[in-house]
Amino acid sequence: MTQDPALPAELLQHRVSDLPAGAPIALPLTPASTFALPGTTDAPFTYGRAGGPTWSALEEALGVLEQAEVAVLPSGMAAISSVLLTQLTPGDRVLLPSDGYYATRSLAERFLVPAGIEAVLRPTAEYAQQDLTGFTVVHLETPSNPGLDLCDIAEVSARAHAAGALVVVDNTTLTPFGQRPLDLGADVVVASDTKAPNGHSDALLGHVASRDAAVMETVRAWRTLAGGIPGQLETWLVHRGLETLELRLDRMCTSAQVLAERLAEHPAVQGVVHPGLASHPQRELVARQMARTGSLIGLTLADEGAAERFLAAARLVVPATSFGGVHTSGERRARWGDAVPGGFVRLSVGCEPTEALWADLDAALRDLG
Repeated sequence: MTQDPALPAELLQHRVSDLPAGAPIALPLTPASTFALPGTTDAPFTYGRAGGPTWSALEEALGVLEQAEVAVLPSGMAAISSVLLTQLTPGDRVLLPSDGYYATRSLAERFLVPAGIEAVLRPTAEYAQQDLTGFTVVHLETPSNPGLDLCDIAEVSARAHAAGALVVVDNTTLTPFGQRPLDLGADVVVASDTKAPNGHSDALLGHVASRDAAVMETVRAWRTLAGGIPGQLETWLVHRGLETLELRLDRMCTSAQVLAERLAEHPAVQGVVHPGLASHPQRELVARQMARTGSLIGLTLADEGAAERFLAAARLVVPATSFGGVHTSGERRARWGDAVPGGFVRLSVGCEPTEALWADLDAALRDLG
């Protein structure tokens, strides 16, 4: 899959191309909870829980990227919850990735299952063999987090639709610049904009995107009535970050490709997972489904101790649990209970110069002996 070359320009220009004289180029932050309604309730904005100018600006910008309707929510999990909690009812079945983001599984265990919804867990790599008969929602995450396993969005979507299921794709790891699930047949995209779209580790936000008007109406109603709304400052910060997403992602993905190839040859590394590697067993799917191969690298070191020593020694790697920021970060994911080896490190490549970053990683690995 290739990226539309006009998309970055359209994203940057969609709000500013027809501004009147004297209008600010930067999006104004509008911290308003109430709006004037003289003699009518027919107004673009009525009350802050239902919407506002800052929300709308970000939704329009994300809509340019997704080529779909968008609703912003206060976190990636709020986006996931808004879909699963509105599209599932008692007696329904939902398919979830057993190797995907752990909080989605926790949501199902603590709130969906007690409400009478059956949650079936399968590894991402086994979605191709999974019988989808009887499922109401098929939720997938590709590449999965943290193991970076893949599944074919178009193939799974076709089979899910034939079985009458709604297909939801968590596209956090790649963003619309790296992968376009709606174009591949998915019904709904959910994503954490806390990660690369914001990019500066200073705001939580998420969004839902769909070309299904009924889904979006329900998500928006849930947001308003449940009160799961994003803050105005966080929304403004993500809008600002979004304008440099394509530039940042280009550096991050390019560096990740170089580093993954070198790490795969390093004697201290037992294994490397990255969709861009020529040795990837699904390289045909990668070429067909993904415009960029992402900024995440999974590397396996000898054991838990080696992983911790590596992270402590790497001067340019921030030990942190999120990803997608301008700073390279890394963590040993088994400490959170993910089904990965004790020495598995999820490395999120940031915007540091590639060669400086490689020199730092190489030195930290050599120190392992």
